[in-house]
Amino acid sequence: MANAVAFQTLADPTRLLLVEALLAGERSVNDLVEQVDIHQSGVSRHLRILHEAGFVQVRPDGPRRLYSLRAEPFRDIDAWVSRYRALWEARLDRLGLALQRKQGARPHRKESTHG
Repeated sequence: MANAVAFQTLADPTRLLLVEALLAGERSVNDLVEQVDIHQSGVSRHLRILHEAGFVQVRPDGPRRLYSLRAEPFRDIDAWVSRYRALWEARLDRLGLALQRKQGARPHRKESTHG
């Protein structure tokens, strides 16, 4: 189940940038430093937080550490959001019907047929 820690973790703009960068696949810290344009120490700190929250996994590759996203926490967030999706969709459906009724109630202007 999604919890406050998951949302707090992703609320940070830098961590969200790192997650977006990792959508393309596994990356080294240096690759991520280049992509998000912040110092290596900052990237490492944010990756540690993402790892502790379960959003990323680390794979050693010789001297490098490669990071990739884990699907589970995103599935948990999706499951949490989906509980509210029906509420949003119902409200949007009602809004759409109200807009259709409003458009249908407007008098239509006839086009001029000057010859």
